[in-house]
This record gives sequence, structure tokens and C-alpha cells, in this order.
Amino acid sequence: MSIGGNAFVTDNMSKGTTIKDALASWEKKHECKASEATEIKLYAQYPPIEKMDASLSTLANCEKLSLSTNCIEKIANLNGLRIGVLKKLKVLYMSNNQVKAWDEFQKLAELPVLEDLLFVGNPLEEKHSAEGNWRDEAIKRLPRLKKLDGVPVVRQDEEEEEEG
Repeated sequence: MSIGGNAFVTDNMSKGTTIKDALASWEKKHECKASEATEIKLYAQYPPIEKMDASLSTLANCEKLSLSTNCIEKIANLNGLRIGVLKKLKVLYMSNNQVKAWDEFQKLAELPVLEDLLFVGNPLEEKHSAEGNWRDEAIKRLPRLKKLDGVPVVRQDEEEEEEG
């Protein structure tokens, strides 16, 4: 079927890749179980990942997770983090997705050891960067963060300790 000379899009192409499917592909490519890996890269999936699903709960050993360059709007399925899921995650790359709201971003504060976050290219980051308050607002919401968008985090109390 063609509309106005454009090629048609099948249902498969309009449906995003699930985390479950992306992890299955990752396991096949790397010939190991994602549940045992410390680093998982699921960036730039085609079709893109549209939502974070419960398959994230299998990544008990993951320290570095890349979900960049997808179409994720909501940060989800991070519940239960305090009792084991993603309890080792130190680095999360979420750049170039579609996260728009602070309440979604705030869910990252539940990650117990998150130290490094790449979030550039999300509508939330773009809006607040334009307003000039992105770093301050993001750092305030993630008190354990040591690096944001590739730049080390320096908190007011740390600056005062260095001066004193």
C-alpha cells in the first residue's frame, strides 16, 4: 500500500524494540547472559526502544547501562531497586531519548549507587539548559551523582570544604 507516493510502514516497523528483545539480541551477539554482565549497551536500537520494561530486573550485576538514542519517554521498572535489582548500577546513559518531566527523572534517585548520568538530548534537559538551570536542578534531585553529562558534579558544600 502506498499513500501519496510514500512507501508504506508495516506494523512491525511502527512497534518499538522491547528491552527483553534488545537483551536477547545482546546475549546472542556477546555469547553470554545479560544477567551476569557488568556492562550492557542497548543504544540506538532499530526500531528504537520506547519504554523501559520489567526485563531490566534481570540485570542484577550491571554497573554500566546504555539506553541512549532510543525513544524512551518514561523511566520505569526501576521499582525494587533497594532489594537487589540494578543495585550495582553506577553509570546510566540515557541521552537522546524523549524524557520530558522531572517526575520521570526523579525516579533515578532510587538507584542506590548511580554516580554518572548522561542525559543530554532529552526534552527535559534541553528545556532547562535553555533556561540556564539544568545542572542545578538535576544535581539537586540526584544527591549521590558525581558526574552529569560528562562534567564532574561540584556541590556547594564541597566548594566550601575546599575553601576552608
